[in-house]
Amino acid sequence: MASGKPDILWIVTTQWRAQACGYVGDPNACTPSLDALAADPSTVNYAQAVTPHPFGPFARAAMLTGVASPENGVRDYWDALPRGARTIAHELGERGYGTAFFGKWGVGERDREAPLVGEAAARVVVPREARVGYAHWAGFEGGFLLNDPWLHGDGIEGFERRRGYQSDTLGELAEKWLERPATEPRFTVVSLEAPHPPYDAPTPEGVARMRPEDVVLAANVPRGGEAEAKARRELAGYYAHIAATDAAIGRLVARADAAAEADGRAVPIIVFTSVHGDMHGSHGLFRKGWPHEESVRVPLLVRGAPMAPVPAVPPYLSEEAVSLVDLPAMALAWSEGRAWRCPRERAEISMPCVVALPHQCDRVWRGWRSATGKRVFTAAGSEWGLAE
Repeated sequence: MASGKPDILWIVTTQWRAQACGYVGDPNACTPSLDALAADPSTVNYAQAVTPHPFGPFARAAMLTGVASPENGVRDYWDALPRGARTIAHELGERGYGTAFFGKWGVGERDREAPLVGEAAARVVVPREARVGYAHWAGFEGGFLLNDPWLHGDGIEGFERRRGYQSDTLGELAEKWLERPATEPRFTVVSLEAPHPPYDAPTPEGVARMRPEDVVLAANVPRGGEAEAKARRELAGYYAHIAATDAAIGRLVARADAAAEADGRAVPIIVFTSVHGDMHGSHGLFRKGWPHEESVRVPLLVRGAPMAPVPAVPPYLSEEAVSLVDLPAMALAWSEGRAWRCPRERAEISMPCVVALPHQCDRVWRGWRSATGKRVFTAAGSEWGLAE
């Protein structure tokens, strides 16, 4: 039997904005697994959660280290997380946890001249010494292959292509890890690329795709032009990948719970979130990096963790200014049986650099967001007035 410390499972998605969940009222989102997780009496829904940086490498580095970019060493889109970086995997490993990471890494060393999408990007090696504290690691740097991903790492000889939908494949890898006999508690990260583009990538059989004309658009998507048409096309695929990944998450959570019960351990603490959102035509903009709500706000559900203070009636909705940069401190507190308390009234948000890719934000900015307001400033110090 494992120790009395709780298992901790992070489920991290990519480009899943906070608004795109059934439990917050999105009529397009088919998310029964997440709806059930949100309704669990032990779940806290951090309704104001944000990414510290609405772009993958910066956000991932902050989430792993608990230190914002660029202070964590990731200053530019192409920077790798320094191999000597201190992460939550180090902290929990030193406290007796078995640590494992599955899926998209996104903070490794990449060739600036290589394509970002496809097999070449998926087959970039993440060396063992660059895995910053994870004792078990199996995944890929990137590539956005939502089907039939290439994997390498522990238990895999060279690179191996695993057939199937990526969210299912990575969930199955994590399930095998969680089901193995163990004497130590487990800290597991499952990092999924979905629902990141390509939005027209196939989804598993049985997952229906909306017709673009049936998508219910936000009021701030301009009507009657190409922005509306593009938003409808993209969102039809986006919500299909949300539905497919929600189903994969439901299976993973169920298997994690069953494995803990079979091993005589407490129900694991589950975290569900995303590294950033997507504009999807709001304000006529697309993709991420922007300081708007669609880009910076992310879903954050935490099930089974110690709570303080405990509200009178579940489900528990928190309006605290929580950021992905807080996840390491949260996990550390839970590993010690402590409730975590948000240390601030507003969360810092920023884009450390311009990422010269199509449709992304065109300027460096820095600001903050609270439950009641947001202020954003350009690199020159002028305020960026935002209409939400």
